[in-house]
Amino acid sequence: MTTLLLHHPATLEHRTPAGHPERPDRIRAVETALSERSFPDLHRRLADAADLDTVALAHPRDYVNAIVEASPREGLVGIDSDTVMSPGTLEALLRGVGAAVQAVDAVATGEVANAFCAMRPPGHHAERTRAMGFCFFNNAAVAARHAQTRHGAGRVAIVDWDVHHGNGTQDIFWSDPSVLYCSTHQMPLYPGTGAAGERGDHDTIVNAPLRPGATGESFRDAFESRIIPRLDAFAPEVLILSAGFDAHRRDPLANLQLEAEDFAWATRRMMEVAGRHCGGRLVSLLEGGYDLQGLSESVTAHVRALGEA
Repeated sequence: MTTLLLHHPATLEHRTPAGHPERPDRIRAVETALSERSFPDLHRRLADAADLDTVALAHPRDYVNAIVEASPREGLVGIDSDTVMSPGTLEALLRGVGAAVQAVDAVATGEVANAFCAMRPPGHHAERTRAMGFCFFNNAAVAARHAQTRHGAGRVAIVDWDVHHGNGTQDIFWSDPSVLYCSTHQMPLYPGTGAAGERGDHDTIVNAPLRPGATGESFRDAFESRIIPRLDAFAPEVLILSAGFDAHRRDPLANLQLEAEDFAWATRRMMEVAGRHCGGRLVSLLEGGYDLQGLSESVTAHVRALGEA
């Protein structure tokens, strides 16, 4: 198997209030699903902590410093109504960013074919200067910038199939012709962005919203008719996935009806795109997914598909 798994126990130390959907058990479920018994050939590596300059590839330094300064010594601190910090949050954030750039390094140098970062909290709702939606730092955006600044990638594509629109990634790259952002998501739904007419200053934003109750057929059609043609026209040199699994039919935060096999299908299609344009260089980052069974099944299908490279 040529897939790298990046993980770290610090992700369990980002604490949220009782009943919060973005909880440490998400990572425990992923760890169980990807156990060495089930995936004996998966390359495994602990994520390093990124430095603040790396985080600042996608966020102004003043914002980065504000998040660092908000980190509590005890208890919980609310950043917004559903985004909170605990004493362990900052390390989890920095290791999440670190995993993303390590993954880019590993695929860019040909060490592995692809990589999956099993980290939390997620990142795709984090705008340039605003934490929201459980997210603080935008790991996918940092990974894209790192691919460009460290490895000379001229064009990077980010494909986001989380059930919630990645408003943060869209915000960061709205005016950037060198990054293509493509998203399938339920609409209407939090955060309220992601209409098909939102295309960015250079037509490098591709939104394919799905109606509540949509099944895998609609999801696959969105890829075939809208996303894959744009990816092929753009010809990215690195492909990054914001891999949320909350479009699974079991998930409590939305109303799409996807099955684990739909994510496996999308993974294979994205691997084909990566094979055509960027030597297979593909990095996948865990975003949402809040039903533990649905998350486990979906991550298993996703990583098995990645391992087919």
